[in-house]
Amino acid sequence: MDFLTIIGITIIIYFFIYIIFPWFLDCDFCLAFYEKFGNPISSLEGKIVWITGASSGIGENLAYVLAKAGCKLILSSRRESKLEKVKANCLQKNRNLKSSDIEVLVLDILDINKHESAFNSIITKFGRLDILVNNAGRSQRAKWENIELSVDKEMFDLNVFSTIALSRLVAKYFFKMDKGHFVINSSIAGVVTVPFSATYCASKYALHAYFESLSIEKTSKNISITIVCPGPVETNFLAESFTDKSGEKYIVNEEKPTHRMTAERCATLMGIAIANKLSKVWICKSIILQMVYLRMYYPNIGTWIINQLGTKFLHYLRDNKKTIKNN
Repeated sequence: MDFLTIIGITIIIYFFIYIIFPWFLDCDFCLAFYEKFGNPISSLEGKIVWITGASSGIGENLAYVLAKAGCKLILSSRRESKLEKVKANCLQKNRNLKSSDIEVLVLDILDINKHESAFNSIITKFGRLDILVNNAGRSQRAKWENIELSVDKEMFDLNVFSTIALSRLVAKYFFKMDKGHFVINSSIAGVVTVPFSATYCASKYALHAYFESLSIEKTSKNISITIVCPGPVETNFLAESFTDKSGEKYIVNEEKPTHRMTAERCATLMGIAIANKLSKVWICKSIILQMVYLRMYYPNIGTWIINQLGTKFLHYLRDNKKTIKNN
């Protein structure tokens, strides 16, 4: 068997793996491998982790995962009462943690002027910060042509600029310490676009560009960057979503999800990605994962299939129902 034949067979096997395996996974192949053979989440024991958007959804469940692992946590959002409940649950999940190991730090991530004092309070109390989890953000349901420009600005302020402002502040500290780990909760919508969420997709794409640029610039530094891309997850994200009008929320009665992953499972996989310092991971149910692979690696075929399936099918995958009318 000559060298070119070996290369050809290797390529065929490689693509065969990436075509077949996603049907049986709820995350990309690399993350699935590390779940089996990589560092366990418990390897993060003792790490000081700051989670924004920690009062509900993925952020809340990630707090529980990391608390079980023995991490010391800083929980931030605007809602103190909900953060206190998350803290109490964290202490229930790991009896070895003391109340002083989990700090409730109320912070409106949009109030950039408060970032520095919040960060300084963490260093004062814990002496260091090891991991920043940028989790705060909102989704969107809206028709492209109807979106007010003020909505674009509001979403970018929340999903992008507030995250970048906080991360730049923390980055200076990480660079000084010559170590640190940024975790960014992006979305599958930051990998391949989805309909009726133009501003949301754009904001997630922007996060990828910002942090991938940072990663390239600091290849010689001991700074890790993990971009997490979940698909549909069982949270209240839909009710909290932006619409096409400024100041409006997409209030809707949720139906029992079909293709959404549980927030607990998503947070567990996220914890594995953090423990193994993976650069980018996809987390979603198999049918959505397969479509992402098609769109990314076979764009012409993937686009044709999406066009044949239509937006009604995409609504079903994402929200279980048609949330926005096409015309």
